[in-house]
Amino acid sequence: MTSTVQGLFNLSGRRALVTGGSRGLGLQMAQALGDMGARLALVARKADELEQAREYLLGLGLQAQVFPADLSRRETLTPLVRSVREALGGIDILINNAGASWGAPAEDYPDEAWDKVMRLNVDAVFGLCREVGKHGMIAQGRGSIVNVASIAGLRGNPLPMRTIAYNTSKGAVVNFTRALAAEWGQYGIRVNAILPGFFPSKMTAGLLDTMRDQILQKTPLARIGGEHDLMGAAVFFASDASRHVTGQCLAVDGGASCI
Repeated sequence: MTSTVQGLFNLSGRRALVTGGSRGLGLQMAQALGDMGARLALVARKADELEQAREYLLGLGLQAQVFPADLSRRETLTPLVRSVREALGGIDILINNAGASWGAPAEDYPDEAWDKVMRLNVDAVFGLCREVGKHGMIAQGRGSIVNVASIAGLRGNPLPMRTIAYNTSKGAVVNFTRALAAEWGQYGIRVNAILPGFFPSKMTAGLLDTMRDQILQKTPLARIGGEHDLMGAAVFFASDASRHVTGQCLAVDGGASCI
């Protein structure tokens, strides 16, 4: 391992699997890893959006392979990880970014909505970690897993936000990260989490339209997350710059969670 700071962040030769990598925060983090030399495998449900992401990265001089898959279906996880490992020759970095939300009052929350959110936000995270660990990282004695939780996993929401399943799922990801880090540290695998605040995305578009001023008033930096604001955190956790960091949760939220 190089001792230079630039070398610590260098990801040349590393192989990264990024879920929800076709747009938004996932694509932002994939671009960051690619910029630092990582080989990329992007996973998302829609093949056309994945192809658009691949072409976007290619325009930046970055190569990515794409794998359409519905991560909410458990039976897809094992063959997906196998396909990515065969394509890249292994997996050194796993970014669990894919997620879903559903808004409804808790007293009327539909069972199917609860199940949808939990299957993708919790079950898929566990399943992918298990497959990547069991079929690669444990044997190679190293690896970095980055789970994308949310500051919603640390607290409730101001009304009119009603996303009980989302908040619950992201709270689960926070402690899953800590528990897995404690268990897999013996294998040289680091497990950390990024907790974004509000970023423009398909998931947050409606809320930002109606609550932007309220959100900004409760954010010390008085800004919404931007198109580069997760890049540094993703590279830090993926690289040797964080080789002595595991089980940690970093809020990237403009300070909103400190109020």
